[in-house]
Amino acid sequence: MKLILSRKGFDSAAGGVPSPVLPDGRLIVLPIPDERSLTAYGELAQDGEPLGPLVTDLTRGRLTGRDRVHLDPDLLEESLPRPPGWRPLFGQMGQAQGHLRNQGVGPGDLFLFFGLFRDVARGPGGWAFVPEARPRHVLWGWMQVERVLPLDGPLPAALAWASGHPHCQRRAANNVLYVARRRLALDGLAEPLPGAGIFPHEAPALRLTAPDADKVSDWRLPAWCHPHGGRPPLSYHADPGRWRRRADHVALRAVARGQEFVLDATAYPEALDWAGELIGDHAARPASLAP
Repeated sequence: MKLILSRKGFDSAAGGVPSPVLPDGRLIVLPIPDERSLTAYGELAQDGEPLGPLVTDLTRGRLTGRDRVHLDPDLLEESLPRPPGWRPLFGQMGQAQGHLRNQGVGPGDLFLFFGLFRDVARGPGGWAFVPEARPRHVLWGWMQVERVLPLDGPLPAALAWASGHPHCQRRAANNVLYVARRRLALDGLAEPLPGAGIFPHEAPALRLTAPDADKVSDWRLPAWCHPHGGRPPLSYHADPGRWRRRADHVALRAVARGQEFVLDATAYPEALDWAGELIGDHAARPASLAP
């Protein structure tokens, strides 16, 4: 089984600014712009907060609610009106998908999505970043894979509901959809949880960037993450100089390139317990889980 740390949402390259942390601690993920998408920012809300005003204010009008959005991963049913049978999806293509394929990512594997976030406040001119607040990488959602669907032909009839996903608007080589499980399948969960969802509020356990870091890519990870004893390291992080062991954790200088970093949970059995604890402690609770 694989655990994948997947970088998604606004950053300095895509969108140009971090996603916001609202004054009440809510993490609001701003998906990147996509002129070929069928969906606009003004159509979306998260946890009751409309994305259009946030995008307009935080980008100073460079993007507005009329701009099209790459809603991927698409994890929340309430984000849009949904066709029957909908479930969460994540798409990947090109070199990034080649990396996932080469790492053997498939059914049963677990994505943990992270992004760049910074505190915001609402003032007379609308939403703005808090000047003294520093950006940081934060985990904001998860998805466990049930099925991997190559987009090299028409969608199967049973998955026609997925046709609105942005990756279905592309006909490109190595273009793939990952379909979420309905229920999370991890040992030790105290209650049933959906196969995909978000962490609605920031918490110290969800931060990847170290509290005293000079750069957002300076991460603080559990001590078991250190690739000692011949264990395969987190993908893209084979350089031993990126890792530093500390008394109760490991420091990692994360690479700037790469969208997904893959860890083989066979070599790191602690990984799935760690992920399950994060999800169990910080997941948004759905009203019910349909069979």
